[in-house]
This record gives sequence, structure tokens and C-alpha cells, in this order.
Amino acid sequence: MSNEKILLLDGNSLAYRAFFALPLLTNEHGIHTNAVYGFTLMLQKIMEEENPTHMLVAFDAGKTTFRHSTFGEYKGGRQKTPPELSEQFPYVRKLIDAYGIKRYELEMYEADDIIGTLSKQADANGQQVVIVSGDKDLTQLATENTTVYITRKGITDIEKYTPAHIEEKYGLTPLQIIDMKGLMGDASDNIPGVPGVGEKTAVKLLKEHGSVENLYGALDTVSGVKLKEKLVANEEQAKMSKTLATIETSAPIEVTVDELTYSGPNMEAVVEIWKELSFRTLLEKSDFVAEEQEMTELNYNVLDEIDSSILKDQMALHLEMYDEQYHTSELLGIALSDGEDSYFIKGSTAFQSDVFCKWLEDDSKQKFLSDSKATQAVSRKHGVSILGTEFDLLLAAYIVNQSISSGDVSTLAKEFGNYNVWTDESVYGKGAKKSTPELEKLAEHAARKAQAIWQLKPTLEEKLKENEQFALYKELELPLASILGTMESDGVKVDKQILVEMGHDLEIKLQSIEQDIYALAGEKFNINSPKQLGVILFEKIGLTPIKKTKTGYSTAADVLEKLASEHEIIEQILHYRQLGKLNSTYIEGLLKEIHEEDGKIHTRYQQALTSTGRLSSINPNLQNIPVRLEEGRKIRKAFVPSQPDWVMFAADYSQIELRVLAHMSEDKNLVEAFNNDLDIHTKTAMDVFHVDAEDVTSDMRRAAKAVNFGIVYGISDYGLSQNLDITRKEAATFIEQYLNSFPGVKEYMDDIVRVAKQKGFVTTILNRRRYLPEITSSNFNLRSFAERTAMNTPIQGSAADIIKKAMIDMAGRLKDENMQTKMLLQVHDELIFEAPPEEIALLEKIVPEVMDTAIKLLVPLKVDYAFGASWYETK
Repeated sequence: MSNEKILLLDGNSLAYRAFFALPLLTNEHGIHTNAVYGFTLMLQKIMEEENPTHMLVAFDAGKTTFRHSTFGEYKGGRQKTPPELSEQFPYVRKLIDAYGIKRYELEMYEADDIIGTLSKQADANGQQVVIVSGDKDLTQLATENTTVYITRKGITDIEKYTPAHIEEKYGLTPLQIIDMKGLMGDASDNIPGVPGVGEKTAVKLLKEHGSVENLYGALDTVSGVKLKEKLVANEEQAKMSKTLATIETSAPIEVTVDELTYSGPNMEAVVEIWKELSFRTLLEKSDFVAEEQEMTELNYNVLDEIDSSILKDQMALHLEMYDEQYHTSELLGIALSDGEDSYFIKGSTAFQSDVFCKWLEDDSKQKFLSDSKATQAVSRKHGVSILGTEFDLLLAAYIVNQSISSGDVSTLAKEFGNYNVWTDESVYGKGAKKSTPELEKLAEHAARKAQAIWQLKPTLEEKLKENEQFALYKELELPLASILGTMESDGVKVDKQILVEMGHDLEIKLQSIEQDIYALAGEKFNINSPKQLGVILFEKIGLTPIKKTKTGYSTAADVLEKLASEHEIIEQILHYRQLGKLNSTYIEGLLKEIHEEDGKIHTRYQQALTSTGRLSSINPNLQNIPVRLEEGRKIRKAFVPSQPDWVMFAADYSQIELRVLAHMSEDKNLVEAFNNDLDIHTKTAMDVFHVDAEDVTSDMRRAAKAVNFGIVYGISDYGLSQNLDITRKEAATFIEQYLNSFPGVKEYMDDIVRVAKQKGFVTTILNRRRYLPEITSSNFNLRSFAERTAMNTPIQGSAADIIKKAMIDMAGRLKDENMQTKMLLQVHDELIFEAPPEEIALLEKIVPEVMDTAIKLLVPLKVDYAFGASWYETK
């Protein structure tokens, strides 16, 4: 037997299998990648296991084959190839070429026929053949030399069909698989077979008769009247089906087995495709990339102090922190790079250098940073404000591709083709084993980051310009990062005693409610145990169970709210839960976040996280304080000015998203309502319910408000029905009436979905993008969600753009007016300041003025403001 091994792959079948085995994946350009990724994993596994000397991937050439002349409906029942898969086939072919594998297709023939012809040639030569497919039809090609691998669940689970395995599984020979298909048919290929004959019956008949032809030569011996009738009635169809199922092993192909020699992949080309499609896991595991990384040397020096000679007009700067909470983390050192040479200075030594601090504060010296907000916040802790920030790796990467899940330099670098940075985990370890490495390792790690920042700047700036997003990055996000860094380092004063007293009061209230619940239940139990609570509510009290879980009755908030009218215990339980969460999450949570040295909270704003561009905050999250509950609102009493006699001043946009909707949709009725300063919810109720203003009831206005904001957030009829406690049909009718009343909104929605399908993304007023690969999905749920997202992202994202622009303008105005007022917080559509009393009059003038004119819309922006001794008193 020959030592050669021929590997033949069914390209179409394996791509299909990979596509449906993996969830939809996309890269930053919105290109679907799951089929290519799955195909790659299959290919690598099979090549590693089989070590072939010859390879070929066969593809179907088109929809029409020679079999259609026998049966015009051949493969007629197949659904159209999903567009998400179709767009990936060129990349699959490109990948095969990069691997150096021969690929082939032949007009009027299928991939099966190409594989059948080549396997027959190789088998005749005594060569080993391995066929890989997701289609069991190919098992008919199994011989002593040829094994057929059929993929099962997933992408790497394979069943190996040899003649012995087929005998064991079916009691048939490989060639009898054709007869079996002739009798039972094949729904996937629309081969009819004999109606009513399944696999079990077909196998039984073939064991008795050997072939379709032999069976029809001995029909008298077939037992079972009905079966015999079916066979007689469908003789021609059975024989035709066998013909359709037979793989052609003498196709007129122009390639021979000898031409399939395989000498290995062009890994440089393979890696380029992996980079293009963002296959980060494959890249990280690749020996080729690892070798590439090892070969790249770095010129760096560890310095005891900074000499002015190393500080250039342009430099990359990176602060190496022990963990991501940079307000409290140890500063391990500072790395600098000019692209040629890199430097590392341990700890905070650099900040003790006048030369370095003056360079940081020199606006003419351009700094390229990994995270300018964090760098600004940490630098200010050392008494220095950074000026001249020219590049921010985190922000640039985020704007180009919002789906990047991590902000560490290693991940960002790999995302854009730079594999020269170790991961933090590989340097520090993780969990209990995390520790600071020796100085040389630490220095090189930080220096590599600084060099990567320098190298990635032109790449990312070019991508931003290609996407017409450079202005968004340069004029909005970059200056905002510096402002946020300043706000974070300044922090906001919190009166600890107020929180302690509130916590004490809540404990007393909780104990009181607890006793009321026990009295209503008739016994003591663990209120926080869903299992015990379920028994009390649904077995002892006898309430109507709405939903069950694996562990018992559901006692989720939405379930309890529906039961509120059945028993007074429900209201008490819901109130108990609300106050309990308020105490544990917010009172106790905020107390932990107060910094001992200054009595302030220094929240961290996540500027490069959300898909809409909105800011979020952590450590602590100040945007989630439940202000709808009076006890929750009172938490804001603890947020006070940092100086005696100063006041808190808060300003927020009124209905900003609805105003953005009016601008983007140009709906005449909406624009007119806002320009005439009408109550938009009353106006909506008038139009939808066809009543005059004086006839609008509170319920009508509430419903109108729900649909107004629901439209902004892409609400469905189901969502609206839940919000208003009405039927889904009523909600659908209500949405329809709304859209009839505001035809411009309906047109906007239709247009934006159409644009999203054409481009693959939607944009905000300032050209922030959100990619929506599922917008063309054949899956209804995925597509519907993407369509709703297409409608609401430009609105929510534009509202985010507006308040960010207002923050930049406001910071500039405070500086121009030489005011002591400080901008402290941004929460949703609200800005919070602290100010001396003598500046309040000026703030009342300039804050609405600046916020109203941040971005010009077709309708006016409206700002409400108030001031008082605490944040609570500004409402």
C-alpha cells in the first residue's frame, strides 16, 4: 500500500455545517465570519490528525447539475442560502488558497462527483483516501482504502465510515447505501424515494434482496400488502431516486490525484486572513504569530530618572498600573517611546521630575496615550495636568470597532495587527497567583505597550478617516476624555454620616416590614429564599402560580407584580426587596467607595464601552441609583459640595431623545409640537385618541408617554403591552395609530432599516457607527432585534453625542469666564456642578445657553436646572 494519503473535502457541505454549528459572528466591519471560523477549526483539526500528502477541496459549481435532466425538482425543496453564509464563501476560498490547498469545481457537477472521481482514481492506485463531508451520501464511496468522515453535532465531532462500520451500523455494503437512498429518498436533496418507506424498512428489504433491481425482480416475495402496493406504485420513482443518489465516479474533471500534492500552508497569508476577520483566539494560539513575536526585538532602557534629552516633541506614553481601578491602584511605572527607542521609569519617580512634569504640561509636545482619561486622572493625583494629547489608543479603537470587549493594550494591539505585546495575564498571572514580575520583565512589558501605541497611531487614524469618523474622535471623544479624567480625579464629596443614618433607618423599616410579612403569612420564614417564599405564596396562601422554574415556583418581580391584587402580602414583599437592595447595593456600596484621604467618591466613567456612545460609570455606578423610589432619591442628600457654603447645581435635558427623533424624522407634527413648546405627551394623546387637549385623561397621557419613549427604544407590541398592562393586539393597534399620527416617524423607521441593510450599520448625528450584521439574518428574532436597534441607536447615540458636546463646551465656558465652578458628574442627560453662591446667577445664564446650543437641531433643546445644598435639593 502506498504511504501517500489523499484528503478530499466537501467545501459546500463543511461551510454549511460550520455556519449552522456556530452562532453568528462578525468582525469590526460587520462581515459575518462564523462559517469561515468553523471551517478553519475543522480544517486544522483534520490536517493535524491525518497529516495528508495530497489535498483538494471540492465545491458545487452552481444550482443546475446533470441530475436535473433526470429529475427537474432535484434539490428543489432547499431553502435559499442565507445571505450571512453567501458572503463568507469568498473568504472560505481565500483561506483554502492561503493554506496552499487545491480547490476545484466543475460546471454541471456537484462536489460529490469530483470527490467520487478522485477517490476512485486514488483507490485504484492503492492510495489511502480520507473524505470529509457533512453529507452521508458520500459514505457510498467507502472502500478498504477510502474512509469517509461525516461531521455530526458541532464542527469537530466526526463519525468515521469504513465498510466495516457501515456493515455494523446498517448491515449493508457501502454501495448499498445508494439503494437505501433510492428506497427511502432524501428530503435534503428532494430525492423522492418510495413514499412511506423509511430507513428501517429500506435496510430490511436490502438485506433480503441486495439491491433495488433485485427487489423489483422479486416483488412477489415481499410481505405486507400495503408495502407491496407502495413499491409497485413507485417503481420508476425508486429507480430514478437510486440514479439521483449515485455519485458519479467518472466525471470529466481536469485534475488528477498527482496534481494534489500538499506542501503546507503559507502561514503569512493565513495569518493575514485571520487578522482581517478578527480571529483573535487563532492568532494568539498560532505558532507562526508566536515566532513572529519572539523575533521582534525591542530597544528599551530602564532609567532611574528622566533626562530632558529623551523627551521628544512626539512620544507615546503609557502608565503601567497593577490593576484597572487606577484611582486606587499602585503605579508600577511609566513607559515612553519615540518609535525607535523606549524607556521605563519605575513607580512614580517620573512625577518627581520637574523636567517630565513640564513636558506633560507643554501643549506643544504631542502625547500618544493608551487611555488618556486614566492617564489624566492619575497624573492629577500627582499634581500634574496633561496637555497636548494627540492620540488615544482606547478611544480610536472603540470608535472603529465598538465590539472590542477589552481595553487592555495587548487586545487592542492584536485587533489591529500588532502582536508584539504580551497579555497582562501572562506577565502578572491571575487571581490569587497575581504578582508583580521582576523589574526587567515589567519594564519590557510596559515598553512594548508604549511602542505599540506609537506604531498603531497611523493605522487607526487612517481607519477613522476612511470611516469619516476622525472629527468624532478628535473633536469630541478625545477632548472629553481629558475633561472626564479631571472630573474623576476631583471626585464628589459624600457626607458619610448621612449614609450611615439612612442605612440605620432602612434597617428599622426592613424589620418592621418583615414582621408585617410574617403576620400576613402566619409564620416566620426566609423572605429572601425563593423556594420558601414560593411555598408560602402558592401552597399556604393559595395564590395563582404564573410561572415555574426548575427549583419550584417563580417569585420574580414581574410575577409578583401581576399577583399584587390577589393579596396584600405581595406589596409588602416587593417593598421589602426594594429597600433591601437599596441598603445592600447602594447605601453599603457607596460607603465602601468613599476614599478615606479626601472623603470623596471618584467614580470611573467608561467612555469606550456602550454601543450607543453613552457614558456609564463604575466604582460606583451612579447612574443606577433608583430615584423613582423616595428612599432612593434621598441617597442624593449625601452628595454635597466639597467646600463650606457652596451649592450643588444640576441641569438636565428635557425629553432629549424625543427632540432628536423629531429632528431625525423631520415629522411635521413632532417638530411643530416642540417648536410651540407643547406638552409632547398630551399632544401625542390628542393625535392618537383624536381628542382635544382638555379631554386628554391621565391614562391617555400615560399611554402616550409609554409609546413616545417606547418608539425611541424600539419597543415591540409585546413590550408596550407589558408596560401598559393591555393585550398585545391593543398595543399593536396603539403603535399603528401613533405611526399614522406621525407619518414622518414611520418614514424615518422604514428608511433607517433600509439604510442599515444596505450599509450594515447606522450612524448618529456626529457619525458614530453601530454595526448590525443581524439586519439581514434569515432568523426572524435576530433580524427583528437588529431592525429595532437600527431605529433607536441613531436617536440614543445622537443624544449621547449632544451631552458630550455640551460637556466640552461647558468646560470651555467655565474656563473662559474664569469661574471656580466645577463640573462634577454626568448622569444620563444630567450634568451636576458645585459652585460658590456668587457664581449661581451666572450659571443660571450660561448653563442653559451652552447646553441648548451644543448641537443645532430642527427643534429647540430644552434644559431644566435647579440648585441647593445637596444633589437631592436640585430636584
